[in-house]
Order: sequence, then C-alpha cells, then structure tokens
Amino acid sequence: MPRFYAFAVAAIGVLAFKIMHLPLPWLLGPIFACLIASLVGVPMRGIKMVHDGMRTILGVAVGATFTTTLLVSMAGMWPTLLMIPVMTGCIGVIGVLYFQRLWGFDFPTSYYSAMPGGLQDMLVFGEEAGGDVRALSLIHATRVLVIVVVLPFLLTWVWDADLSNPPGAPAASIEVVQLGLMVFCGLAGWQIAKRVGMFGAAILGPLLLAAAFALTGILNHRPPAEAIWAAQFFIGMGVGSKYAGVTMAEVRTDVTAGLGFCMILLVLTIIFAETIHLAGLAPPMETILAFAPGGQAELTVLALIVGADMAFVVAHHVLRIFVVILGAPLFVRLFDANSGGRE
Repeated sequence: MPRFYAFAVAAIGVLAFKIMHLPLPWLLGPIFACLIASLVGVPMRGIKMVHDGMRTILGVAVGATFTTTLLVSMAGMWPTLLMIPVMTGCIGVIGVLYFQRLWGFDFPTSYYSAMPGGLQDMLVFGEEAGGDVRALSLIHATRVLVIVVVLPFLLTWVWDADLSNPPGAPAASIEVVQLGLMVFCGLAGWQIAKRVGMFGAAILGPLLLAAAFALTGILNHRPPAEAIWAAQFFIGMGVGSKYAGVTMAEVRTDVTAGLGFCMILLVLTIIFAETIHLAGLAPPMETILAFAPGGQAELTVLALIVGADMAFVVAHHVLRIFVVILGAPLFVRLFDANSGGRE
C-alpha cells in the first residue's frame, strides 16, 4: 500500500505542476508532492528495482550522445577535472567542522554527512563506521532535494535555459530496432556492471554499453521523450519519499542541519564555477551542472533537458563519486571514530 500511495501522490504532483505551468513537472512535481505527503505522515515507499531501472534510461541517454569527436574533446577537460578532488576536499573539511561543532554529531556521522557521494554508498560506509544511519539518510536526501530544486530556477534566471524542451523524440518516430537496442543496452549494461561490482551500475553500465554502440554507429538515437519523463517521475518520487516517517525532532536537527549544509555547498559550487569561468576553462552553465554536488541521476536529467555538454557534465560527476567512494573509507580510518554519539 505505501508503494501505491507514493505512485498516486507523485502523479498528483505532476498534474498540479502541469496545471500551474511550473517547470519540470515530471521531476519537481513528484518531489514536492511526495515531500509534502511525507511530512504530513502519509506512508510511502519507493520500488528499488523500478527506481534503478529508470536510472538505466538516463545511462543509455547519455551513452547514446557519445561520438568520436566528443571523446577526443574529453582529453582537454583535465584542468577542470583536477578541481574535483580539491572541491571534494574543501567540502569534507568544512562539512565535518559544521556537523561536529555546530550540530554535535559524532565524527562518522559528520564525515559521511559531508561527503557528496551516492546515498546508498554513504549509508553503507557510515553504518560500518558507527554513524547515525537515519541522520545520514535525511541529510543526504535534503542535499539532493535542495540542489535539484534550486538548480532549475538558477539555470532559468541566470542563463535563460528553456526547461520546457522535450528531452527526446517521440517514441513513435524511432525505429523499433533502435528501441530494442536501447532496452538491451539498459538491461545488459546494468546487469554486467552490477556483476563486476561497478559503483553506480544502474547508470554507468548502460552508459558504457550505449556509448560503445553509438561510437560504432549501431545506436543512433537516444531514448524517447516518454522514457525520459518516466525516469524523471520515478527519480522525483524516490527523492520525496525518502522523508517518509520523518518526525519533528528529526526536522529540527537532521533536516535543518542538511539545509544549512546545502547553503554551504551552493556557495562553494558558485565559487569554484566562477573561478573556472573567469579562467576561461569551461562554459558557466556546464560548470554549474558538473560541479553541483547533487545526485548523479537528477543532474543528468537537467543536463539532458537544457542541452548541456553531456560528456563534460558526466565526466566530472563520475570522478566526484569515484573520489568520494575510494577516498572516504581510507580517510575516515585516520581518525578516531569511537568518540561516542551526539554530544
């Protein structure tokens, strides 16, 4: 029943956003509707397999845009790619101080709350280190929520980005063989990546397989608009539903702490993006999308809709997740993680 409630509430959110002509109804509508429903106590739960399946669509969509020219251009990204570990380090240092000194979290909870990695990975690492899993879940959900909600308005306000663009061609206009290839790339890429233990398997596996097919000329379409809208719907539903069962005490501490940290993240993102822009290393809109420490899937959706340089955006997010996943467990072991719970 909670799954049915989540689906119904998300659908109402899409309808409301469409009626009010608000941006990104298939993504922001479910986010806001599920968030509000969660806060008033509606029991909701997403369907993990469907959620992961929707992420494969985004992987195929990105992989299908790859060309030889695009791959060659990636070699010139090294100056901005080097900024990713620097920014991740700044986020870690500032975040740990923020969560420990201001909110009284223990070190493992502070550290894994600060790291801008994938939600599931940070929860696993944080739990192993003795952190507060519920606090980690709410803080990371808040980070993704705020970044995904703020960015569309920033893109529209500063760069006049058109968020009403259809994310792809209609399914009826694409050959059945091409649609079949997309399904194959999504499912096979996901399962192969999962079996070899690749992080972000649901996105990166399909991305790599679709890219291989695109570079050889076998795949020459990206997923249809209907598929991208479906991906937005389930991703938005998943983000909003993560607040299900939240208590007022958790809102006062975990969610509020997460909101404050989001402000820090936004300031850091703007500082790094402006530095890169002034140095003439990359266009400003792509830089914001590449450096914003939100969810990989959600930012991929935004990049697809505004027509950003997908190779640039995805390369930087993959490196960020790679740095966080490899570096977090190594770094946290250097500190005493046995200092107890919250003060």
